[in-house]
Amino acid sequence: MPLSRKISERVQAIRPSGIRRFFELVIGRKDVISLGVGEPDFPVPWSIRESMIYSLEKGWTSYTSNLGLKELRDGIAEYYKKFGVETSGENVLVTTGVSEGLDLALRATINPGDVVLIPEPCYVAYKPLAFLAYGEPVSIPTNPDFRLNYDVLKPYSKFEPKVLVLNYPNNPTGITYTKKELEEIADFVIDNDMIVISDEIYAELTYKGKHVSIASLNGMEEKTVILNGFSKAYAMTGFRIGYAIAPDEIVQAMTKIHQYCMLCAPITSQIGALEALKLKDEEMDKIRAEYMRRRNFFVKRLSKFLDVKMPEGAFYAFPSIKETGLSSEEFAERLLIEKGVAVVPGNAFGECGEGFVRCAYAVSMEKLKEAVERMEEFVENLKSD
Repeated sequence: MPLSRKISERVQAIRPSGIRRFFELVIGRKDVISLGVGEPDFPVPWSIRESMIYSLEKGWTSYTSNLGLKELRDGIAEYYKKFGVETSGENVLVTTGVSEGLDLALRATINPGDVVLIPEPCYVAYKPLAFLAYGEPVSIPTNPDFRLNYDVLKPYSKFEPKVLVLNYPNNPTGITYTKKELEEIADFVIDNDMIVISDEIYAELTYKGKHVSIASLNGMEEKTVILNGFSKAYAMTGFRIGYAIAPDEIVQAMTKIHQYCMLCAPITSQIGALEALKLKDEEMDKIRAEYMRRRNFFVKRLSKFLDVKMPEGAFYAFPSIKETGLSSEEFAERLLIEKGVAVVPGNAFGECGEGFVRCAYAVSMEKLKEAVERMEEFVENLKSD
């Protein structure tokens, strides 16, 4: 029997990540400007690195509690007050990145056949992880404005959904929600007695107003699993440190899985995360302001030759490339080959992402300027062909 017959049918059924595919194509190439992977180009603040170095010098290399360091969990609970959530460290689970938190939350809340609603375009992990947990992922297209509201959600009541995966600010569109807009989504969740898995990893990178957690709304505390982490705002991508905030029963269920598949997040990363929580708001304001500067420049230049909406958060632009006549994959592959600029095809984020590409402006202004010039040349050449 060939080995392929011994691989799980569910694993065989899922596609490899479209983001990682383009990452592998450009890794190590000095001639390529990569707008593909959402990885901040800022260095990790020195105080965070110093705390981790000191911890190693002191020999702090042991396991921690499955839940994570108590000081860190308490710090996360205190930190989330800024987003309107009153909780305690007992409701916090420290995870090895937000991706592990998502996996745990799905496996802890769904039974085989349960319907998981996933608004698209969305981060590439949502549907595969719901599918691997034996849920039934149901996509909700959000074109043309990429926003979710009660009217968009209402037709999906017929599926008797159990879980809604919500991400805002959104990857890849940059869309986020006001408190009033979140209340509409919360009404649907309450009306259908659902759980929300709220991926808020880009909360600190909100440009329009202040981030509000859906868990802070009336009736939503017991219906929400918040996912967040330190990768994006603090540039701690390689340290793989995230967390979940959830009601008692759910955090206990997630911890059961976590203690068998991961045991605990790395202690050195947890110490760095604890230090990150001590950063002053002024330091985060500087980082946010720099992303806004890049966003304003990049989107303004892009809009001269492609249709693109102004992102309200995160660090992605999601321009339409429909007028070029190319598919998302054709556009991305030709742009990489002909101009040395890497972007991610929009269909990697769901079928309704076809006709778009995702561009991460988490690179220096110098690289952004060169990238957008190459992109404009590419599009203009297509028009003249």
